[in-house]
Order: sequence, then C-alpha cells, then structure tokens
Amino acid sequence: MLGVNGRGVARVVFTPPAKVLIRLHVTADMVTIAGTLATSAAALWLFPTGHLAIGAIVIAVVACGDALDGTMARLTKHSTRWGAFLDSTLDRVADSAVFAGLTIYFALHQDMVGLIAAVAAGAFGGVVPYARARAEGLGMKASGGIAERSDRLILTLLAAGITGFGASKWVLIVALMVVSLAAAFTVIQRARAVWLQGAQSTAPQ
Repeated sequence: MLGVNGRGVARVVFTPPAKVLIRLHVTADMVTIAGTLATSAAALWLFPTGHLAIGAIVIAVVACGDALDGTMARLTKHSTRWGAFLDSTLDRVADSAVFAGLTIYFALHQDMVGLIAAVAAGAFGGVVPYARARAEGLGMKASGGIAERSDRLILTLLAAGITGFGASKWVLIVALMVVSLAAAFTVIQRARAVWLQGAQSTAPQ
C-alpha cells in the first residue's frame, strides 16, 4: 500500500538527485547494483553483529536508491526490460540479505522464537513477488495487497531500529510475525485475484 501511495512523493524527492547523477554519467543500473551491494553488506554484517539501529538506518538510506534508479530510467527514457528484470531480481537479493541477517542475529543469540519469525518473514515475503511474476507469466495481474515490499521493509527496519536503541527484542519479533502474516495474506489476495480472472476467462459468454 505504501509502495503505491509513495510513488508520487518519490518522484518529487528523487528527481533533483537523479538529474545530478545523470549529468555525471551514472546509469540507473549502476545505482541498482550499488544499492543492492550496500544493502546486502550492511544486513549481513551489521545485523548479525548486533548493530541493529545502525544497520536499519544504513539500509533505510540505501533503500532510497530503489526509487532513485527508477526516476533516472524515467528521466533518460531508458526503461528497458533488462532494467526491470535487474531491479526486480536484485530487490529479492536485498530482501533476502535483510532477513538472513536478522535470522543470523537471532541464531547467535540463541533466540528460537526470533529465528523462526525472521525465517517466516523472509520466506512468506519471497512468495509475494513470485505470485505476481507467475501471474504475469500467465497473462494475468496479481499486484497490490496489504503488504507490498515497501510495507514489509519499513516495518522490519523500524522495529530493528527501535530494538537497536534499547527496546526489547520482542518489538522486533512481533514485527516480524506481523510481516509474516501480512505477507501470507497478501499472497492469498493475489491468488484470489488470479482465480477470479481465470474464472472470468472460462465463463460462458
């Protein structure tokens, strides 16, 4: 939901820096790759070592590049299938790194409940974009839902940051549980959308 509502704001905020990078001959693909590498490095180093607050802040800042590369592609009118593929694929890499880092964090602290919550959040979150991609591969639409990528990432990073600043680990654990349930419900919403489209296409005219 935030992903849809925030796109207009993102265009306004990121257009000026996007223009600067374009003048410096930086491409949207470069920004996408750099953002993924930075997110993965921060998640897999800062989270496992207990630097939850710093990790959340760094990843949140770097995540802005996800909107920046899209703005650059729009301004240069170089939006290609390759760019869309690269962006979507590397988003999955970055997301996996975030939840892997939190999983390692809980494992090192021997917190089984937190570990299960982190694994579940990463697993169900990974199914959400797959459901959309599979639907589109069948010529259908399955976007939207209560927990798109930005929703899940914001809640996770906010909880990690709060925990890192001294709150109980249960803040993060509960947030991950909510992310898991919301992601699972989003998958159900997308599955229903595909089922309805399929039913309509086979209905007698």
